Amino acid sequence: MQRAGLPFYLSLKEMWRNRGRFLLVSLVIALITLLVLFIAALGEGLGNGNREYLARLNAQLIVYQSNSDFIIGASRLSRDRVASVRRVPGVADAGPLGTASATLVLPGGAAPLKVALLGVEPGRVGEPPVVQGRQLGALQADEVILDNNVALRSHLKVGDELTIRVTQGTDDKNYHLRVVGLAAGQQYGLQPSIFVPFITWDRVRPKSAAEVNGSTAVANVILVRLTPAAQLANVRQLLLARLNRVDVATIPQSIDALPGYTAQQSTLNTQGAFTLLIGVLVIGGFFQIQALQKVPQIGVLKAIGSSNLTVAFASVSQIMLVTAIGVGLGGLSTYLLSLSFPPTIPIVFNGQNSALAVLALLAIGPLGGLVSVRYAVRIEPLRALGLSS
Repeated sequence: MQRAGLPFYLSLKEMWRNRGRFLLVSLVIALITLLVLFIAALGEGLGNGNREYLARLNAQLIVYQSNSDFIIGASRLSRDRVASVRRVPGVADAGPLGTASATLVLPGGAAPLKVALLGVEPGRVGEPPVVQGRQLGALQADEVILDNNVALRSHLKVGDELTIRVTQGTDDKNYHLRVVGLAAGQQYGLQPSIFVPFITWDRVRPKSAAEVNGSTAVANVILVRLTPAAQLANVRQLLLARLNRVDVATIPQSIDALPGYTAQQSTLNTQGAFTLLIGVLVIGGFFQIQALQKVPQIGVLKAIGSSNLTVAFASVSQIMLVTAIGVGLGGLSTYLLSLSFPPTIPIVFNGQNSALAVLALLAIGPLGGLVSVRYAVRIEPLRALGLSS
């Protein structure tokens, strides 16, 4: 038992005697932890802001106009095609989705808020469930459901009247709508969202001069929910066979096709990987210098009978302890800083991603210190003490 605790005792004794030096490297590891966790949270926040509405849809397939490359904004489908989709075997429900951007005019001279204006059919696929208030009423009702991000930034609540400003032709127009419900987490295209009945959406959305006098409501895509027994691949093939000039995508395919989404996530993942690599090099360099500075001490330990296993365990336990302290300090600092962020900053701490990042940070300590451990166990006692010729 004493032999088992000897390596840990030696590592603690050295850390206490040189606590300033080891505290400094722990703080460096804490800063690396802070950076890794914030990059992971930023990636999750930006990705979530892009995909949140689509990821929470009560649908399994999305019907696009052909040759639109699964880009919702590039697709145009007439609303009368929704009935054709609903008649396909295996389809439980289908609903149109129209997307646009608008400006939410806030009272009291506050800065206007850019929002995603989404048109959905009340009671159909695409309408988000509310956590407060009620669902949308008739197709032509002047009502909206707010994403909770809009509510946080605008301080609007159920029962309030809001004003949106859009450009139609060459004129700016204001429309007044009543807030009837609040939905949880429904951002679209990195914008907080407001949902309006589809016919109302077509009336108030931004329009070109040619569209101002148009009478046919045109959706971007059609959202499809399947029956419980339906096979996704089979229904997809039936939709392609029975409808002309359409493409059909699953929800994951639609998310991957969002403009800039894949490139954005790849960039942030690469930054996180390079940060971990820097951590490995920093920790490895520090403990290699430590090993070089204590060659005589290791030589004495070996000369009095300590085994290579004891020396290796002492080095590894020291590396793991320093890394754990640094990661703990970094995680605590990250949590405290996150409490001060306003809702406008797209930072989302996902439990699974954060846990993986912490485990990776704990692993880079022993990984970075492997070279110093190998060097320590290969030290010859006589050479270390200067007694070898």
